[in-house]
Amino acid sequence: MTATHHNTPDLFALSEIHGPVLRPGEDGYADEVTGFNLAALHTPDVVVGATGADDVVTALRWATATGTPVAVQATGHGANFPIDHGLLINTARMTDVRIDPERRLATIAAGAKWRDVLEAAAPHGLAALAGTSTDAGSIGYTLGGGLPVLGRAYGYASDLVRSFQVATPDGTLRECDPDHEPELFWALRGGKGNLGVVTSMTCELLPLATILGGGVYCSGEHTEAVLRTWTDWTRTLPDEMCSAFTLLRLPPIPEIPEPLRGGFWARVAIAWPGDPAEGERLLAPIRAAAPVAVDTVEEMPYTALDRIHIEPQDPLPARECCALLRDLSPDAIDTFLSQAGPEVEDYPLLMVEIRHLGGALARPAPQEDAICARDAAYILETVGVLAAPPAAEAIERATASLYEAMSPYGTGHTMVNLHGTPGNTADRARAWTPEVYDRLRQDKATYDPANLLRFGHTVTSS
Repeated sequence: MTATHHNTPDLFALSEIHGPVLRPGEDGYADEVTGFNLAALHTPDVVVGATGADDVVTALRWATATGTPVAVQATGHGANFPIDHGLLINTARMTDVRIDPERRLATIAAGAKWRDVLEAAAPHGLAALAGTSTDAGSIGYTLGGGLPVLGRAYGYASDLVRSFQVATPDGTLRECDPDHEPELFWALRGGKGNLGVVTSMTCELLPLATILGGGVYCSGEHTEAVLRTWTDWTRTLPDEMCSAFTLLRLPPIPEIPEPLRGGFWARVAIAWPGDPAEGERLLAPIRAAAPVAVDTVEEMPYTALDRIHIEPQDPLPARECCALLRDLSPDAIDTFLSQAGPEVEDYPLLMVEIRHLGGALARPAPQEDAICARDAAYILETVGVLAAPPAAEAIERATASLYEAMSPYGTGHTMVNLHGTPGNTADRARAWTPEVYDRLRQDKATYDPANLLRFGHTVTSS
């Protein structure tokens, strides 16, 4: 359907859009702008519901002609910055996934979720490097590098990308790969959405149908024993064992299953693509660390990936943040426990997680990229639910305190997808090394000299 009911001259060029073109107050506008993270309430001047690459190109040409800043959203899982003017391009209708089983490739449209990709690949015994929630959009996740559940075994999601189709702000639809526009290809793998709107990508698939995965849950009172055991355990593992230590303070709401509902838990989540019996053997020290209350580890279809981290499936207002850690020394563990352990009363963060990196995540990419996390041993991530102003203030204080306390053990950098609300220029730059950040700024000057793509975690041109 073509939305041509706008008569204002500045929207005339958008009459060629096949999807809806809406302004504030019009029917469907609120649904079109709302994403998964309800903390980022978008109020753009106009939203385009793109149905394909042609709509994206048309919208960008209009934005360039009118000097209108642009944002793009598929699912809104990474929305940490409200859009209060400009143009929002919603790619949620662009969900096509094409599988080439012979070449083990998937071509994924801009709005497809990882769930769409996994379901399309599974009948061929193939899998893609999805993250902890298959409800997340595949493109935005990959542009930030993409930290998969099986990252230690296979690397970053962007390591498997073979090509992108991307519309740059000048309205040009470009194909880029290692041989065609290699600089753009470099920047799109880890540099986030700074240079254009990706309309599709083609990535390699893995011959993988099942994995061993799930979580070992102990009461939160055993946090120290589980954390110290897990930390020592991670130093002994083969690369294929992927794991995370998580503190979960879960609310008593029906969406959370019993017996986890309303509890405080220390969890070790694992994903192992190898022989299940060997994975079970490797897991023995974790199960022996403290009394196990719930154990969900089992052999499962890869399409059941969401069972491992059991992330929320319904939209909510969240505040997330992260930091890359060099190591987890005894002092670092003491500091962590003093900030977020069981002795801290009324701790406001829903989730505090430390994920084990290294393995394939530490190896150089097959093609040079903009990811700057390969030197980190762990990543610390936090999530708080912003239910009410007092809770929001407590979450901000706890978040700031934890990351300040843990900073001596960090690399000084973050991962762009998990960085959280982008602050000033110096804060945004922490997602990259100075060298990579400067290179991204130079590329910004080439592909987006007017800085139209300025919302969210962006860089400015040099």
